[in-house]
Amino acid sequence: MPVNDAHRHLGVLPAYPFYGGPAVHPDLGARATIDELIADLDAEGTERALVIPNYGVPDPKIAFSFNELCVEAAQRDDRIRAGLWVSPLERDAERTAKALNLAAEPGVRALKLSFLLGGRPTDPACRPGLDRIFATAREHDLVVHVHTSPGAASDIDEVGTLVEHYGDDVKVHLVHFGGGMSGHIKLVGSRFFDWIAAGKQVYTDLSWAIGFAPRWLAAEVDRRGIGGDRILFASDEPWGDQAGEYARLAAAAGDGELAELVFRGTFDKLYG
Repeated sequence: MPVNDAHRHLGVLPAYPFYGGPAVHPDLGARATIDELIADLDAEGTERALVIPNYGVPDPKIAFSFNELCVEAAQRDDRIRAGLWVSPLERDAERTAKALNLAAEPGVRALKLSFLLGGRPTDPACRPGLDRIFATAREHDLVVHVHTSPGAASDIDEVGTLVEHYGDDVKVHLVHFGGGMSGHIKLVGSRFFDWIAAGKQVYTDLSWAIGFAPRWLAAEVDRRGIGGDRILFASDEPWGDQAGEYARLAAAAGDGELAELVFRGTFDKLYG
């Protein structure tokens, strides 16, 4: 089955001593060049991909430095769409302004937010930056692509406030479906479907999802009759595993209408 990938990264990070250990390169599949990225897409059979700057090392200027590379990739190959790294932090305001100036470039389809490198969705100091980012997304019909993971500033209790505040007229893609047990249960249990019913433009992918979550989400989509067009496949390469992510989601989605939406249709709507 041809696949569209709604979340993968481009750029090689320096080694870093994470958690007080030795300097390491955990993202073994990171790609430095567009040629390497295209070779991966060809080998996987990936038809289209949203490509975002690689990040993880706690130095935001590195992530910002890959924005132009992602834009170049999107303009070189029609299979690729670019996401731009942005930040609501005042210390990153100049870099974010430069990134937002690229929003109208051909191939740009998303703005990437992650609070792993600082800030908090509910911090009043971040509100002016968030307003600028979401205003740019609204102006250019871009998706705001937001990392989620359990606890701290990336918890769905925090990131969900962005859906509530901006989701009426800006598309918000919640990466990793809450990012863990608590997020999965909060989202499948009600919150994801409540947002959809309320008219919020919320989307998600199941990269990093715990095994039960794709099955439960697919069952709830079937039971409730909504939400099937809000779920995307994402590999999160090189931090995820394309083959493993595909196998887990394919087993949950089956081979009917839901699979068509998850692996192709919804990507085409948002990013195609």
